[in-house]
Amino acid sequence: MDYVRGDSDQALIPLKVLVAGGFGVGKTTLVRSLSEIPPLLTEQEMTSASIGVDDLGPVPEKRTTTVAMDFGRITVDDSLILYLFGTPGQSRFWFMWDELARGCVGAVVLVDLRRVDDCFPAIDYFENRRLPFVVAVNGFPGSDDFDDDTVRDALALPPDCPLVRMDARRPESGLTTLITLVEHALARTAVPSQL
Repeated sequence: MDYVRGDSDQALIPLKVLVAGGFGVGKTTLVRSLSEIPPLLTEQEMTSASIGVDDLGPVPEKRTTTVAMDFGRITVDDSLILYLFGTPGQSRFWFMWDELARGCVGAVVLVDLRRVDDCFPAIDYFENRRLPFVVAVNGFPGSDDFDDDTVRDALALPPDCPLVRMDARRPESGLTTLITLVEHALARTAVPSQL
């Protein structure tokens, strides 16, 4: 399908990017802060059914959760547009990830260093499918207590996987993270696979 924008003769290249990670790590916040359109959010009020299932300890102010996906759009220039798909964080919604990942160029895996274990399912998911991803340490309290080498070791990241520090609330920080992802994905396509 050829996407053409307005009067331009240049084809518009749409790229699909996933935003993944554990529960309450900032996926919806990132999509909301970056999207140039009002984002589609499937957040619902948390109910008593989540008691004992979702750990609100590090995020006690959290009152809603994503139950399907978040969607946003960023027009980079006349030829490139990014579609952002935020995944749900709880394991009971992981069955949707395969559909959300279909056709994506890569993912941003958000990490809250107070709950490192919550990011492993997302990292494993993208590693197992050989999809490019970057790990983005979101700026929660205490995130500066650990240097990049310590974080890389704790997450067992391969040397070529980018690790960035960011604040999901700040659009410029999120955009820098997306640029890192796109550059990483392009670099991986330029190198022949060592299968």
